[in-house]
Amino acid sequence: MKKVKDKAIEAGKESLSYYHNHKFDKRYDELIKLAREDNPFPVTTEKKRGRKKKGKILALVERLDNYKASVCLLIHNFMVPFDNNQAERDIRMIKVKTKVSGCFRNEEGARDYLKIMSYVGTAHKQGHNAYEAIRNAITGCPEFIFE
Repeated sequence: MKKVKDKAIEAGKESLSYYHNHKFDKRYDELIKLAREDNPFPVTTEKKRGRKKKGKILALVERLDNYKASVCLLIHNFMVPFDNNQAERDIRMIKVKTKVSGCFRNEEGARDYLKIMSYVGTAHKQGHNAYEAIRNAITGCPEFIFE
């Protein structure tokens, strides 16, 4: 999916053709069907109340089937990235901070930290020096970041 999407973007297209969308949807459904056949519900002889246990694999297959539209959104909407790595990197920074410091003293301190890191992250993503961005924000002229 990613390779076909990347080729379409390079060719200047804004979406995949009906043929490719249909082909990927059909293949996705086939893979879900194969996964269900390879991982059937476990057979239990005892009568127990509540939901039957599925196991990790069957639960994953069921989630992939239930959320097919979200999983395949990247081929229908080119604005959706293939992975979520940037968001995970942004979250990792606060996790490291809490591991090192133990915790934030209060919620307001955590919010302030996140505002600053968001500002620094934006500056970095736009190719600006983090130190210069903070200095300009403190001196009252942060506009250069959002030009």
